[in-house]
Amino acid sequence: MSERLRIEHEFEPMMPVVEMRREANATRSSMRVNWQVKLVLPVAFVLLNGLLLFLMATLSLRDPERHEVLFVAGGGAVAICAVILWALAYFVQRPMVELQEKIARVGDGDLHVGVGFAKRNDEIGDLGRNFNRMVVQLRESREEIELLHRTQMSRAEHLATLGEMAAGLAHEIRNPLAGIAGVIEIIGRDLPATSPARSVLKDVRQEIAQINRILTDLLQTARPHPPEVRPSDLNITVEHAVMLARQQVISKPIKIELQKDASLPNVEHDSDQIHQVLLNLLLNAVQAIEGAGTIRVTLLGLDEEAVITVVDSGRGIIPENLPNIFRPFYTTKGNGTGLGLSLARRIVEGHHGRIEVDSEIGIGTEFRVFLPFEQSAAKVAAS
Repeated sequence: MSERLRIEHEFEPMMPVVEMRREANATRSSMRVNWQVKLVLPVAFVLLNGLLLFLMATLSLRDPERHEVLFVAGGGAVAICAVILWALAYFVQRPMVELQEKIARVGDGDLHVGVGFAKRNDEIGDLGRNFNRMVVQLRESREEIELLHRTQMSRAEHLATLGEMAAGLAHEIRNPLAGIAGVIEIIGRDLPATSPARSVLKDVRQEIAQINRILTDLLQTARPHPPEVRPSDLNITVEHAVMLARQQVISKPIKIELQKDASLPNVEHDSDQIHQVLLNLLLNAVQAIEGAGTIRVTLLGLDEEAVITVVDSGRGIIPENLPNIFRPFYTTKGNGTGLGLSLARRIVEGHHGRIEVDSEIGIGTEFRVFLPFEQSAAKVAAS
């Protein structure tokens, strides 16, 4: 009971304010004046002044003549007011009333309306034509949005079905794959040291690892998990990914350079997921280089974001393929799955960041990963 009294006491000072607002709204609504009255007042004022001047000018006339002249002048003034009101009502009020009704219908969602005074060759006609053109553009935009929505929904349902199928297949394949890997290890131990089959077993192990990696990407794409962010040194995460990538190019004439930023503050991120993003970008860069080449990884702070840049001197990406590289299952590689860059963008966006790419044929490709220093600030900015 005391809590209720306290709440009523707290809200009691607010009541006069609410009442004042209601009274103000009521006053505004009661003070509404029709446009005819607003027009008649200045016209009547001008005509009355004219009649007064006319009266002063007729003081020299006799009373009967003076009365006749004043009667005619007053009648003329009234006729002028009536003609002005009729002309404005016909040429201005009717179009404005029609426009108001059509705007109300547009507000209710009816985009198949149009005003009839758009054929007039004056400013009112210009207003009508602009209104009709605006309604047509709104209708076309709504149709495009509806078509895009249906397309996206159909694509989302298709991808969801594929994701469920991929997750189920991945689980079903992983179990026998683990058994195959175990059998290969047993066979490898039983083979003589001089057996030529040992070189084949090495290739089989690599293929099993490749299949396992593809299954892992499928599972992560179909069932992503939110990042476990914590403040940590992004330089260490990037350096770890570069070290693993360098192991892949030991036997190749490819050089991977790293430029860290010692002044970079701790960045809130999931080190495992960002490590996966960078390793994917680095391996793609390695595959894009034919023969000798260089990959440069740069880390720096920009405003409230950390920027990781991966630049390669590879063959580049043709402009027609550039808009599609982040789509799931899109790939131009013979042995690719098309999931790496899609998963990378999903991870980066899960960190409230973004990933950008520029490429030029014969020059190379540059990927830029933007990560906010603080996830909480990024959430507030996004909202």
